[in-house]
Amino acid sequence: MAMVLLATLFSLLLAATQFNVGACAGNKNIFILAGQSNMAGRGGVSGGKWHGNVPPECQPRSSIVRLSAQLRWEQAHEPLHADIDVGKTCGVGPGMAFADEVLRARGSRFGVLGLVPCAVGGTRIGEWARGTRLYNELVRRATESVRDGGVIRAVLWYQGESDTVNRVDAEGYKGNFERLVMDLRCDLKNPNLPVIQVALASGEGQFVDVVRKGQLGVKLGNVECVDAKGLRLKEDDLHLTTISEVHLGIKLARSFLNSFGHHL
Repeated sequence: MAMVLLATLFSLLLAATQFNVGACAGNKNIFILAGQSNMAGRGGVSGGKWHGNVPPECQPRSSIVRLSAQLRWEQAHEPLHADIDVGKTCGVGPGMAFADEVLRARGSRFGVLGLVPCAVGGTRIGEWARGTRLYNELVRRATESVRDGGVIRAVLWYQGESDTVNRVDAEGYKGNFERLVMDLRCDLKNPNLPVIQVALASGEGQFVDVVRKGQLGVKLGNVECVDAKGLRLKEDDLHLTTISEVHLGIKLARSFLNSFGHHL
């Protein structure tokens, strides 16, 4: 009897949460999270397992929601990309800390903050070009995120580690990124869509500085760059630690608020 009662209470709580998420469908400020593993999050992952520790800045809040792989809004929680970057073990990324910092700065008047996870680990920027599976999925998820209302406020992009392996990819990074931004703005029908990219802290190959030069040299309007260089890496010298992901999320939030938050 006790088990039945407990299950009933849990169902009622879940239903209430889903109702609250759905009730604010038209009042969301939406952010697309895209790129590769350091955006998807590997903080706290060791030996193929996530230890489950969630920093205070990444705790769930009723005003932070995520679009699931099934295209349903739900309360956001770590790991944000667990059902998106499948086949890998996801941990803490920058998304929740970003959302927490934006809401801390803006308060309740900001409304609901919606996160749309799209990042996939181990991907080169060429795999995100217009017409590819990853590009099409990003556009599909972004389009679905505003179907019932809300506004896409920015794309947060952290990618490029896989483009450091050979010089051709590294030297072509700037042009490929700029083309990606213009294609997304066209296909999402938002010619001024803000994009905040992250300059690499690490890479899989020897051409990290070449990719970073391209990232830091982008001059497109409404494109900002946050530098991850100097953030502490895990033992693999590739992925950010949990605390580094938190710091990055706060950096991204401050960049957004300083550059694009004045009109909100």
